[in-house]
Amino acid sequence: MQKEVKEKPRYAIAASVQLPGVSDVEFEASLAELRDLAKTLGFTVTRTFTQKRSGFDSTAYLGVGKRQEIRHFVGGKADDESEPDEPQDFPSRLSAPGEAAKDEDAMVSPDPIDVIFVDHEISPSQARNLENEVGCQVMDRTMLILEIFHRNARSPAARAQVEIARLGYLAPRLREAAKLAGPQGRQRSGVGGRGAGESHTELDKRKIRDRIAELQKEIAAMEVERKTQRARRLGHQGLASVALVGYTNAGKSTLMRALTGSEVLVANKLFATLDTTVRTLYPESVPRVLVSDTVGFIKNLPHGLVASFKSTLEEALDASLLLHVIDASDSGFERQIETTEEVLKEIGAQDVPRLRVFNKIDHVGDSAAQAECEAALRATYPDCIVMSARHPDDIARLHQAIVAFFQQDLVEAELFLPWSAQQLRGEIFARCAVLAERADHEGAYFRVRGEQGVLDSLREQLATR
Repeated sequence: MQKEVKEKPRYAIAASVQLPGVSDVEFEASLAELRDLAKTLGFTVTRTFTQKRSGFDSTAYLGVGKRQEIRHFVGGKADDESEPDEPQDFPSRLSAPGEAAKDEDAMVSPDPIDVIFVDHEISPSQARNLENEVGCQVMDRTMLILEIFHRNARSPAARAQVEIARLGYLAPRLREAAKLAGPQGRQRSGVGGRGAGESHTELDKRKIRDRIAELQKEIAAMEVERKTQRARRLGHQGLASVALVGYTNAGKSTLMRALTGSEVLVANKLFATLDTTVRTLYPESVPRVLVSDTVGFIKNLPHGLVASFKSTLEEALDASLLLHVIDASDSGFERQIETTEEVLKEIGAQDVPRLRVFNKIDHVGDSAAQAECEAALRATYPDCIVMSARHPDDIARLHQAIVAFFQQDLVEAELFLPWSAQQLRGEIFARCAVLAERADHEGAYFRVRGEQGVLDSLREQLATR
């Protein structure tokens, strides 16, 4: 019997600079999001270091004193081990909020710290200098998100898009990597090089450019195929489409599974969904509705990822209706709404009709708290739906709202189907809502409701019979 191998716990600390104009609420919300991102990657954030500054330190992001404080917490160096010419602008003891430090050990982390997560995108030199000073790896917000995307991408398109973004992030950091490598081996000449004296950094950059170009060709080919599939789905079959959009971890995949009866991935993690999933609304309606899940949005999403995932987000552009899913239990949901609106505008989907769906109302508290929250949301957003994706009655109500949206432009008509054309009977039932049926010796008469284009198509087919 094999023993279960437990994954070694990984510990991290978070660090951030609060700039002028950033409110305490926004600052704390961003830090909480950073900790959630770290958790998604498998890290436990044991401590958070913050600093108010007029700007980032050009050398190593944080000020000198804060860097010393972190170095001591990570490595346990005593204050007198730091360089004598560095100012000691941090407390002599590091204690929990509202609690006095009891002894010198309170300044040192009880757990081995593997990485420092920085809540901004910082330059390669800032990251390198910070790593050297504090003694452990540094990952900025962009690198953290890229790593999560890299681990969660499943389809060839998503993997290619993530690789382009990662390569674009890596390219300007090659020079710093070369500095760390030292002077040996920086020059390359002879066979395989472009010429005498060409550096490894230049060669690596050229390889990255070539690889990005190769990936872009692959994505272009996949995009042609995807557009063909969309045209087949939406154009020829006359299907309506809904796209679920919203902040990451708002519950879109849970809602997708409930609306379609599909077994899509559901996980309490940021960016659990990176690949677009398309399923049919269940129970099926007239017109038949396709529901697509999309990658979640996040504040300060790296521009490289917005560009790389534009093809994935274009499901939102093709949709007739957007379901903007919002986590009602998150105190920062208004900021998340703003972020989603910004991304939709960036991809050109700001004019697509949308329905705001406040999900996870069951996470707010007891029934009284839920009722109070729902009343406040309806007062602010009159046309919204407040629900839980885990309650069947709420799902049925949302299903009804979706069907009602697509049926508002349907028209009623009567179709005559002669007995010689009964093979079209199944198509009538599939593409229209049959309200009544009667028959005589010549054939069957159907009172139907459907889209005008579908009715015209059926009449053309019947005219040729």
